[in-house]
Amino acid sequence: QVQLVESGGGLVQSGGSLRLTCATSGYTLDYYAVAWFRQAPGKEREGVACISSSEVVSDVVDDRGTYYVDSVKGRFTISRHNSNTITLQMNSLKPEDTGTYYCAADPRFGRSCSVLSPDWSDDMGYWGKGTLVTVSS
Repeated sequence: QVQLVESGGGLVQSGGSLRLTCATSGYTLDYYAVAWFRQAPGKEREGVACISSSEVVSDVVDDRGTYYVDSVKGRFTISRHNSNTITLQMNSLKPEDTGTYYCAADPRFGRSCSVLSPDWSDDMGYWGKGTLVTVSS
């Protein structure tokens, strides 16, 4: 069974940085699109960043590799640390970034984030349990 485990959350002051990690065992994340989501108290879950499968056939789809929601562009970076780990580097954090952050993986091989549902979540088949990020003002 695929398990995703997030870590790296915590309390940070506004303007600070955190690095979140999504790790799995027995499953090679390289082959699948992976996304980070967050949910603030009382709000709906939203997609934050997505990274396409490293096996995307680039002549089939127009793939930029990484995708971000507008509110985090220029501040957050999603990347592959190794075949089993995805990181989310978060800089210049703001109080509105507070929430529980989840990583999730598309169970279908070799897809670009650009072909997933608009907020990516409908296509994610595996979810972690989340890590809490709190940004104080």
